[in-house]
Amino acid sequence: MSNLIIKAGAPGKDGLVAAVSKESAGWEYVGFEVYQLQVGDTLSRSAEGNEICLVLLAGKADVRAGAQLFAGIGERMSVFEDLPPYAVYIPAGGHYEVTALTELELAVCLAPGTGKYAPRLIAPCDTVAEARGSGSMSRRVVNILPEQSEAESLLVVEVRTGGGNWSSYPPHKHDCDNLPAESYLEETYYHRVNPAHGFVVQRVYNDDRSLDETMAVSDRSIVLVPEGYHPVSAPPGYDSYYLNVMAGPVRTWVFHNDPEHEWLFEMQQHQKDKKK
Repeated sequence: MSNLIIKAGAPGKDGLVAAVSKESAGWEYVGFEVYQLQVGDTLSRSAEGNEICLVLLAGKADVRAGAQLFAGIGERMSVFEDLPPYAVYIPAGGHYEVTALTELELAVCLAPGTGKYAPRLIAPCDTVAEARGSGSMSRRVVNILPEQSEAESLLVVEVRTGGGNWSSYPPHKHDCDNLPAESYLEETYYHRVNPAHGFVVQRVYNDDRSLDETMAVSDRSIVLVPEGYHPVSAPPGYDSYYLNVMAGPVRTWVFHNDPEHEWLFEMQQHQKDKKK
């Protein structure tokens, strides 16, 4: 199995099913954890030197962030429902407690911070949804913590892609600290597949092909993107969901397209212009 894939296991004592740390990934910025909690379970953690975005992937919970209580948040019971998620921002140095009111799938997104911003609820109305791409490159994107929102390092977005379509496509990368042309961002993908016995395909490759992996990715797996282009394909009959976490030295998403596939962007733009 590729060392870029981390498969979820059975929930541990605290409900942890999969995790990536800066140390385990061998990089500097992104951490990611997924918990599966049962009704009444409580997860209590200190943020320490990381800012955190808690994303309620599925289920309902009470979330305490420092002195604030966000009671009874959460609406969707599956990531494949056509609803944006609830999320909570936790500053570095803060503390949080999550108590599950239903079965809960919880993502914990981490990146370095100094405690600059206050904790806050990110309700579905605070997110920005958009349709991206066209034809077999169509997908639905929900910006949970985009660069226009207050945070120090984290960028968090989720994407749903129908079976037979491609996303993170045409291929792009963001692995060079070369602004304004491109930003350096490490990235994780947390994949869900519907039906769950299916798979999606993700390729991660760089220009000189010193990194070139094509992976069949099963439900509840994390894929690491340390560098390079990283398109995803959802086979016919199997819908794709993934949660992206990105962070780097500058909190901005400026990507570089694979020149060999740049013509696909031009084709999409031509189709948009024809519809006007």
